[in-house]
Amino acid sequence: MKTKYKGLILVVIIIVILALSITSGLGKERIDIAGSTSVQPLAEQLATKYVAGSDKIQVNVQGGGSGMGIRSVSQGVADIGTSSKELSSEDSVGVTTVELGKEGIVIGVHNSNTINDLSTDQIRQIFSGEVTNWKELGGPDEEIHVVTREEGSGTRDAFESIILDGQDMKSDAIVQSSTESVKQAVSTDPGAIGYMSFAHMSDDVKSITVNHVSVSEETIADGSYELQRPFLFVINEDNYSQAVRNFVDWIKSPEGEQIIIDAKIVPSN
Repeated sequence: MKTKYKGLILVVIIIVILALSITSGLGKERIDIAGSTSVQPLAEQLATKYVAGSDKIQVNVQGGGSGMGIRSVSQGVADIGTSSKELSSEDSVGVTTVELGKEGIVIGVHNSNTINDLSTDQIRQIFSGEVTNWKELGGPDEEIHVVTREEGSGTRDAFESIILDGQDMKSDAIVQSSTESVKQAVSTDPGAIGYMSFAHMSDDVKSITVNHVSVSEETIADGSYELQRPFLFVINEDNYSQAVRNFVDWIKSPEGEQIIIDAKIVPSN
């Protein structure tokens, strides 16, 4: 994603947060969360449960991508940034992270595709453009259409780190701005393949086993399913308010942990 568009998205997030701040009600403590679109549904569920029945706290959750979430926290725009990728040493300066849990990255194809399993090397060959037809892998004589996430996506960063190992993504890959958009693109294209959040998987697409291991809460927890990434809260150390601390403490409680489990995220120990 070009720098000017990243800046535009950050400006939009600022405007939305300010608008929510004005309309959230006087006298309420407010927590503003922005970042990963993969973490966003879980953050919204946690926020909804946390504020239920309380007239003293307001939690606003926005998307924008992991990179945007990290920058929003560093720049003081948001109280909590959400990220679905590990932070670089540069991004880690001045912030602390709270791991909500780990989630799998699913390799999905169209339901009509006869391929059931791919090795990590075959996935790399597909997404780098070395393999361009499903028949090369024992599948139908169909051109492969690679669907990927936008630059700055935590899901993409995690996928590239695990699979591509320094190689470039296929230059003509179809770029989508959310895990739901990837799933939609794959579900309507017999030649498509994409990667998406385990928590968002449905029967709309076919999940491929990786190195003969299917994705599940158990295989993510024991590490046998290799494609996984963390779900993180990122908090500015200079702006770690008591309201944010109370929210984080509640997330670590049995009530908060159950919401995480119900969202198909493997809780951190």
